[in-house]
Amino acid sequence: MRILFIGDIVGRPGRELVRRGLAALVEHHAVDLVIANAENAAAGFGITREIGDQILDWGVDVMTSGNHIWDKKEAIDYIGAEPRLLRPANYPAGVPGNGSYLARTEDGRSVGVINVMGRVFMLNIDDPFTVVLREIEAMRSRTQVIFVDFHAEATSEKIAMGWHLDGRVTALVGTHTHVQTADERILPRGTAYLTDVGMTGPHDSVIGVETEAALGRFLNAMPARFETATGNPRLNAVLVEADEKTGLATRIERLSYGAGALDELGVAVSHLQSAT
Repeated sequence: MRILFIGDIVGRPGRELVRRGLAALVEHHAVDLVIANAENAAAGFGITREIGDQILDWGVDVMTSGNHIWDKKEAIDYIGAEPRLLRPANYPAGVPGNGSYLARTEDGRSVGVINVMGRVFMLNIDDPFTVVLREIEAMRSRTQVIFVDFHAEATSEKIAMGWHLDGRVTALVGTHTHVQTADERILPRGTAYLTDVGMTGPHDSVIGVETEAALGRFLNAMPARFETATGNPRLNAVLVEADEKTGLATRIERLSYGAGALDELGVAVSHLQSAT
């Protein structure tokens, strides 16, 4: 089984990359299930019902999130109505939505998706290391393949979670920093790991924000309105292959496509389909 995870979709540039390129990526890499972190999909902060529905229509099967999930008020109602949109499972009891979802591939195979959030330099919510084990246990009787999005700031906390879950899940990937790391590996007990998948959005920016406003904040500490940048849109993702019997990973590959490369891939896929 092949699972594609798309790094944090940021604003219109990120959404446009998904719209233009996802179908070709799925075809080219023979993807069975697509997961994407969508918490920054609406103008860089939060998600709306309209945007979430579009992302699902374009071929994403499950959307994860993190600390920006509530930035648009309508997300509170949307997350209660759309089970394919997750919020971190370690939010306190009573918060709307769910932190896990049992997805199915087109041919009916099941994949568990779990979303948790770190606490280092983040919100002081429930312990993700304890909560994730509870979520895994609840999933285990229904599927062997379990994919975890750990939305966290600190590299050390993400790496610790990787070792914590090694052999317990198919894959543990990090989100939130918007910077793709180069440490993909399969840990000794069979869990695929990547500290941060990166960002699907404008890379000529400061993690998706126009550079002038972000730089000004560092230079003078004065408040500034952050706008989503537009330059150099790139899609960052990771592809994980899993053994469905054991639930362990057999391969992990980082992906990074510019807009032009996605368009070329789409053309190549179309020509191949026409030839066959």
